[in-house]
Amino acid sequence: MRPDGRAGFAGPPRPVGELQVLTDVTWHDATGRRHAEQAIFDAQLAMIRAARRLIVADLFLFNPWRGAATGVFQARCQALTEALVAQRRRHPELRVVLITDPINTAYGAEWPDHFRQLQAAGVTLVITPLKYLADSNPAWSGLWRGALRHFGLDGRGRLPHPFGEGEVGFGTYFRLLHFKANHRKTLISDEGDRWLGLISSANPHDASCWHHNLALRFDGPAVADLMATENQVLALAGEAPIDVPALPAEPVSIGILAPALQVAVLTEAGIRDRVLAELQKLRSGDRVMLAMFYLAHRPIVRALIAAHRRGAEVRILLDANHDAFGHRKDGLPNRQVAWELDRAGIAVRWFKTQGEQAHGKWLLIRRADGGGCLVSGSANFTRRNLDGFNLETDLVVTGPAAHSVFQSVGTLFERQWRNEDGIEFSLAYGVFAERRLLKYLRYRFMEFSGWSTF
Repeated sequence: MRPDGRAGFAGPPRPVGELQVLTDVTWHDATGRRHAEQAIFDAQLAMIRAARRLIVADLFLFNPWRGAATGVFQARCQALTEALVAQRRRHPELRVVLITDPINTAYGAEWPDHFRQLQAAGVTLVITPLKYLADSNPAWSGLWRGALRHFGLDGRGRLPHPFGEGEVGFGTYFRLLHFKANHRKTLISDEGDRWLGLISSANPHDASCWHHNLALRFDGPAVADLMATENQVLALAGEAPIDVPALPAEPVSIGILAPALQVAVLTEAGIRDRVLAELQKLRSGDRVMLAMFYLAHRPIVRALIAAHRRGAEVRILLDANHDAFGHRKDGLPNRQVAWELDRAGIAVRWFKTQGEQAHGKWLLIRRADGGGCLVSGSANFTRRNLDGFNLETDLVVTGPAAHSVFQSVGTLFERQWRNEDGIEFSLAYGVFAERRLLKYLRYRFMEFSGWSTF
């Protein structure tokens, strides 16, 4: 944590023995029937069931709330709760620590049943104290600290619950308007003689179960770096740090071998700096594939345009920002950024979603010299996510572009970009194009000021 309250960590490149790409993909056929290919949640459950010594999870949305969304959802919150409880009962010596965001308590208005179940099973539950993070929305946070927090606004009230059922007080809404969060989605566990880490864009949240997402599971010394970043959050909460026992000098090679690859753990501003550095190196013959839920960060938008002008091939798949748990959204910020990118000549397409969200956040670069780079994790490319206001975690992977890890992510992008297999994964830019100056200026104000949810 930096002295100004803004977070950021850039771990060194580490060798990795196994690196697995996990994806969740959803589409609808011509009859409207939903189809899904999902691997992330099953991998998380497998890690939990294999653990004997330690599980540390840092999860942003971990609740059964569905908002205004309708339809069939998977009960992921309860399934993960039951897996953790069962593993603790099978192995009483297993230490389990769950770090999460206060959004799951409606910012102090309730203590949910699944939290009680976890605590009764001996799980250490840590609610991230967001007051120590820098102010994403300084105008509101200043008013809160100067006046509103003194009015005793905690507890239940008669306002509608912003995320689920029931009622909450003014305090829930007032705290929500700080627009800051522990947005991480990480998991650390042991498996036999090795440690595993998982960094994801997916939440174990019922109404998020059909979202598009990507996760990376890895072993080796980078797991200790991941634990170091979680110890920073534990320190904010006044909890003792957790030691990951010494790992072998070289990672254990099991499953998909990755001897030519290196990985590094990044958080917050460390993600921003690495992404900008990679984009600034791009030249003619290099290729960029970007799939993003929110794209708004001004230096990154400029860097993408500059890379395109230097001759790099840049293609971007974006969520159209029109659905959020049953509520209709107005397209901010992606449609406004896409207008800017399209005017610059960059190819943009939209994920075709029907209620679910294209929630992945990854960047793949294939260089003409044969090098490859993948950055993926929890961080949207926005000021709030990358400039140290939220807590975020990504993994950067480097190595030969021909490696199967880069090939698999590239194949996923091409499948969705080109609508392969007769499936309409994506739509042309014109379908959701918006070319309104006032709305573009609104996006720029929201991104600059922090008065936004992105």
